Amino acid sequence: MFGDMMGMLGKLKETQEKVQQTKERLNTVIIDEQSPDGLLKVSITANRTIKSIEVNDSLLEDKEQLEDYLILTLNKAIEKATTINENELAAVAKDGMPNIPGMDAFLK
Repeated sequence: MFGDMMGMLGKLKETQEKVQQTKERLNTVIIDEQSPDGLLKVSITANRTIKSIEVNDSLLEDKEQLEDYLILTLNKAIEKATTINENELAAVAKDGMPNIPGMDAFLK
């Protein structure tokens, strides 16, 4: 029993390291998103850090349209980044979990 406990603790530490490595890797995964007409472009990491925003000069003349575009485009990019982030981290966590009957229900 004690050996099983030590094995599980080792597996937990290994999983924590893999999660940390995955988080670091997700800093290099870039999601590019743009407004439907291409006048606004944003790039963010899968960890939801904004890397760049490109605004076409024509949008600078219409503050309300620029604000709307920023909200819509950033939200779309954040949604995609969140999906990637959650899927990647869930896969690492699930891989590191001990095989306990019924545990799959909690990971869905």
